[in-house]
Amino acid sequence: MSAFIDARTIPSGTTQTPDLAIIGGGPAGIALAMALADSKLKILLLESGGMNFDPAVQKMYAGSQTGYEPLDGDRLRYLGGGTNHWGGWCRPMDESDFEVRDWVPSSGWPFGRAALEPYYPRAQSLVEAGAWAYDQGGNALATRHGPILPLGKGGVYTSWFQFSKMRGDVLPTQFGHRYEQDLRAQANLTVWLNANVTGIRLAANGTSVDHLDVATLNGRQFTVKPRYTVLACGGIENARLLLVSNDVVKPGIGNAADLVGRYFADNPIPRDVATLVVFGGRLAPYYRDNQDMGHGAILRATFAPSDTWRRQARVAGSLTTVEQTVVLDDVGKAAVATTAAALGVDASSAQAWSLGCGLELIPDPDRRVTLAPEKDALGLPRLKLANSISDEDFARYRHTLAELGRQLLASKAGMLRINCTTRDEWMKNMDWGHHHLGTTRMHDDPRRGVVNSNAMVHGVANLYVAGSSVFPSYSASNPTLNLIALTLRLADYLKAVMA
Repeated sequence: MSAFIDARTIPSGTTQTPDLAIIGGGPAGIALAMALADSKLKILLLESGGMNFDPAVQKMYAGSQTGYEPLDGDRLRYLGGGTNHWGGWCRPMDESDFEVRDWVPSSGWPFGRAALEPYYPRAQSLVEAGAWAYDQGGNALATRHGPILPLGKGGVYTSWFQFSKMRGDVLPTQFGHRYEQDLRAQANLTVWLNANVTGIRLAANGTSVDHLDVATLNGRQFTVKPRYTVLACGGIENARLLLVSNDVVKPGIGNAADLVGRYFADNPIPRDVATLVVFGGRLAPYYRDNQDMGHGAILRATFAPSDTWRRQARVAGSLTTVEQTVVLDDVGKAAVATTAAALGVDASSAQAWSLGCGLELIPDPDRRVTLAPEKDALGLPRLKLANSISDEDFARYRHTLAELGRQLLASKAGMLRINCTTRDEWMKNMDWGHHHLGTTRMHDDPRRGVVNSNAMVHGVANLYVAGSSVFPSYSASNPTLNLIALTLRLADYLKAVMA
């Protein structure tokens, strides 16, 4: 049995010497620890929170931000991390998400989707999203619940989200509570709760991690001397810990090219971007809500641009969802009647819905997190986030909406009114996915990335980063399923190099 230890009870001056230290007990850290359960490695998982929410611990996340929401409001600092409040939305990234796209600056991964394919089944099991369906099987499962909305030939198609479903019909899976017993049963693992890593200390030559400084909010201080370290604290804290660990390498670990903290991204979620009218008035329930398809699969339809069309039209990823019903005004009713008459279809039963969307942002080095003068309770600099959305991001998505509208007319199934033209209109009903991406980006050229294709920090042989902070370009797909698949790939690599 593994030990769950409250670090606040450990005597100061204690030193631990595990084979592997995992910093962070969110989905990446937990998935990594469990994937190494069959190894002979002695693993120490360091989680800065406990088993449940604690306001004093949560306050460690506070910082300042422009163009974004409060930094302590969209993350949770206890075992399970972001899965303690995620929506359970899952979808694998598309092939084109990994490609170098000449119309998307700084895009491209050092490998294609095929590198993650072997790990998706295990990731799907960990997020408890049921049988693998998505685009390969979603249409077949859906037809028993109603017809797919017909679209004319073109660039947009009906794609599928699946949803995490925990035991007892609780949606979605919270990794800390769901896998607590699995972690406790893991013989090669020790979990320290309320243990904050305050510094990653390199050897004098800067090429390897010598030790970690660890502290608690009640004043205890410890040292961990691991053979290998994996940083898995999320897209914002990963950057902070690398930047504050600057006693040997002054710009911060992995920051020789001034890339740590740059290229921050999230998936913007603008609401009421368009009004969808279905002439026949009927829209299958899986377009409007999560639908249990059987086989443990809960699906929801979304409108997505195909890989082929994304390349041709030079657009970014987007996933458009049907939201609330809309009551058309007189002008809207007249537009529907006129269009239906021109198409020769009956629109007497027409119904309308608003559309929302999750967008992929274009990578931008000026979206970044930096250290601020203010300090947290342990004396670490807080963070400042500068976030933005470019007009080009909106323009590319508007092109995708126009294509969806053209295809609806071509099929004579419906029509689309695009509601947003100006920047103010796009921003009026803006939400965020709380998906923190890109701040320790992956590239095999150290001038263009913080970590290499195996997630090793450039120049530091025993330090790795897990999670969506390594995504060099982002996708519109929610990151959790994908970052877990990427973490399982890292686990296999570590088994080989640490043997």
